[in-house]
Amino acid sequence: MKLADSEAKFEPSEDQKCAIAENGMVSTAFPDATQAGIEILRQGGNAVDAACASALALSVCEPQASGLGGQTMMLVSLGKKTIAIDGSSRAPSLAHVNAIYKMDREYGYRATTVPSTLATLGYTHRHYGKLPWQQIVEPAIEIAQQGYTITHLQYRLQVRELENFEKIESKSGKKYFFNDGYPYTAGELFKQPELAHTLSIIAKEGVEPFYTGEIAKIIDADMREHGGLLRYDDLALIPWPIERKPLSRRFRNVKVLTMPPPGAGRTLLFVLMMMNTIPPQRLHKDQIKRAHLLAEIFRKAFLERSDRPFDPNFYPQISDEKMINAKYAHESIKQISKSVDQSLPIRESLDESVGETTHLSVMDQYGGAVSLTQSIERVYGSKAAAQGLGFLYNNYLMDYEYSVPSHPFYLRPNAVPWASVAPSLFFYNENVWMAAGSPGSERSVSSISQFLTHITDRGLPMSQAIIEPRLHCSLGGRISLEAERFDPRIIHFFENKGYRVDKRESFSFYLGAIHAVIKKTDNSGFQGVAEVRRDGVAGGYS
Repeated sequence: MKLADSEAKFEPSEDQKCAIAENGMVSTAFPDATQAGIEILRQGGNAVDAACASALALSVCEPQASGLGGQTMMLVSLGKKTIAIDGSSRAPSLAHVNAIYKMDREYGYRATTVPSTLATLGYTHRHYGKLPWQQIVEPAIEIAQQGYTITHLQYRLQVRELENFEKIESKSGKKYFFNDGYPYTAGELFKQPELAHTLSIIAKEGVEPFYTGEIAKIIDADMREHGGLLRYDDLALIPWPIERKPLSRRFRNVKVLTMPPPGAGRTLLFVLMMMNTIPPQRLHKDQIKRAHLLAEIFRKAFLERSDRPFDPNFYPQISDEKMINAKYAHESIKQISKSVDQSLPIRESLDESVGETTHLSVMDQYGGAVSLTQSIERVYGSKAAAQGLGFLYNNYLMDYEYSVPSHPFYLRPNAVPWASVAPSLFFYNENVWMAAGSPGSERSVSSISQFLTHITDRGLPMSQAIIEPRLHCSLGGRISLEAERFDPRIIHFFENKGYRVDKRESFSFYLGAIHAVIKKTDNSGFQGVAEVRRDGVAGGYS
């Protein structure tokens, strides 16, 4: 399939889920955040400037998915150079397996790692941005001061998570993010003056006060008061990100660059490499066979992820080459026959949590691109908020190994959590063509791979690929799919083969959220899509 043919069929939409522009494109999970990025591009900023501004804006208006208390990872393309920015958070010095009970890992002040989002955004902007830092932070301050409109999705999530907010003795998260103890209804205006004040300090003085100044002291006192583990000394070891070499493999006629460990990019590449051994006409000829192949490919990839854990900061370790090897991918796909692969275990992987994340993609008129994913782990993170500062602490202590000391992600002071994100950039004829990614823990890999094949194999434009029905298969054989949008014969097939079928609603929130932008192959402009299953929009300027 020629990519130009799919691009030619792209149709913009009135709701801005699908957009076109001449001078850059931004796609995020919230309209205010997309607008923040567009304005930065309009002011002469590059893709890094716009991505940082949008990421900070999302920290304000999408608190269920990310925030100043979380972590951020991204791929940045600067013409001929592409780098992965590993913005992993760190375990506090007091965090060890005997100090963290199971309840501690999920909720409250003892669940958090050292937040790294600000360190990552500050570092990346300082090294690769163009505009002044204060200009980058200003849109987020404005949103926090003036407020944003609560969406139907946010209302539903607050209703769903109310019981978990109640588990925090101080009720700090509930006090900040609920309306007198009740969920905000859709359409209400939500203002955050304390968060605006925090961001104002960061805008004027940089990110350092969060880690070594007055903000760090407030966090330390807050943690001590509520039995948390995070201390001033942990923050003072500022978790600056690490620049890494992206993982890279070819799929069909595009080159895929994605996040190396501790991210999940190699899992995505392994999925795509297995698909690459199957001609497009065979993969997509029969819908039942296609669904079954996808399910077994996902299971195989997740088995490799759980059985070959890899932390680049840990030695000894298993090389990436063991997993993303063409010969191994070919041998693996041969094992996947017309029935369930009996070699795959009926057990779930470690990464089956219903985590929450957000993703944004940006391209500028100068040839730059950013694919950025950030999170506070679960929906609304730990449900505990920083006193007087207006943000939620993360609960990344869920994402460590607690039983096997030899495991690369075994919990120890200053260790990084195991991440499931795979922000990616796609190149065609050596030029960056698309930036894309998705939240959703393991579902990020299944979402991205299905979205990509709809374009490369079926010739669908992004505007159509974004609305195609999705399925996901866990390592243990649980098929999650948008039941009413799939042929009933597919569901019967999975049931008859012994899979556990998890029937989800149409356009399910659970099955990922693609935000993608394209620079057209003829250089005539940009296209962008924002996930129809979430609140976001895409946009640029002409």
